[in-house]
Amino acid sequence: MAKKPATYADLEALPAHVVGEIVAGELYASPRPAVPHAIAASRLMSELGWPFDKGRGGPGGWLILMEPELHLGEDVLVPDLAGWRHERVPTSLDVPAFTLAPDWLCEVLSPSTRTLDRKAKLPVYAREGVRHVWFIDPVPRVLEVFRLDAGGYSFVATHTGIEPVRVEPFEAVALDLAFLWSVRS
Repeated sequence: MAKKPATYADLEALPAHVVGEIVAGELYASPRPAVPHAIAASRLMSELGWPFDKGRGGPGGWLILMEPELHLGEDVLVPDLAGWRHERVPTSLDVPAFTLAPDWLCEVLSPSTRTLDRKAKLPVYAREGVRHVWFIDPVPRVLEVFRLDAGGYSFVATHTGIEPVRVEPFEAVALDLAFLWSVRS
């Protein structure tokens, strides 16, 4: 007998301490992120939010959010960060979730989400036209950058270490990797 696809009611029934997502009809429940994950996501939001979302010290032009709920076809996804160029942001943001795929997103990898992020969610992001995807692995301190081309995602670069780097689509401002990886600012 075929397994019944997961529904939004299944997501709502999950306990508050987990993040639920539906990919290809399957329900995934992951624990809340551990400290290295939370630090990397928060620091990245700080690095990108001021210059690109607020336009302070950078060009602005983006709406960048932490953990937005995305309803993309039948899939319900929650990337760690996602950004939409201002010209693509819906006129009304009084909605429970986005149905418009972001222009960029970042998944911070954890042992419990690594396979989900890379194998299950990445094809959905490609199908929906997310132009840029970053994977951050906070323990080994690695940032991987991918760009959507006609044939799928192309690898652009891997960044490690603590030197500032310029990373598409946010190359207008150098990303401070030392700040991203540090426990203290």
